[in-house]
Amino acid sequence: MTPFQPHSPVSALAEVKARIAAAAAEAGRNPASVHLIAVSKTFGREAILPVLEAGHRLFGENRVQEAKAKWPELRSLYPDLALHLIGPLQSNKTREAVELFDAIHTVDRPKIARAIAEEQQRQGKALKLFIEVNTGEEPQKAGIPPKETAAFLADCRGLGLAIAGLMCIPPVEEEPAIHFAFLAKLAGDLGLPELSMGMSSDYETAVAFGATSVRVGSAIFGAR
Repeated sequence: MTPFQPHSPVSALAEVKARIAAAAAEAGRNPASVHLIAVSKTFGREAILPVLEAGHRLFGENRVQEAKAKWPELRSLYPDLALHLIGPLQSNKTREAVELFDAIHTVDRPKIARAIAEEQQRQGKALKLFIEVNTGEEPQKAGIPPKETAAFLADCRGLGLAIAGLMCIPPVEEEPAIHFAFLAKLAGDLGLPELSMGMSSDYETAVAFGATSVRVGSAIFGAR
């Protein structure tokens, strides 16, 4: 009988990076144009430290409070790391989010856009920002409806926000490629260079459709 092998985030990270490189090459892209966000939500320092020690520096979290509890200490050890908020942002958490994070992928409504603009000005920071688009127009899901994205982008720019690109989370029951292709076209039409799309189950497909950031959690850290 083969002895049980515990999950190794470092080995899994290497495999994910290799698969991203292969998917990029297949699409005629430079693998360096794809940024791997290691999504560490629900995992503590014992899982994250080996990944940091292996040289990875880009991480994602879904909740401000969880990130606040674990990342200031890790950043003191690795000050060159970058932390991205990839989950929904409540307006009452905006101050802490701007303090903690280097990027927010979920700018999804005017109230949040205004709050981020005010906090960035107050703190003298400029985060990388993505507009979340509800490509499936699902009523229960956050994100700007596709038809309203251009107007919302203009409003964000009017507030002084530098929007880097678009983000989406496809409906679970639909083919993600359709949504990735749609988001890529929308970003191109709006002149936005970055695309945050693709998770553990579909990041290779996202790379094929032009993702510049993929958000991969369980494929690196294991099941939650």
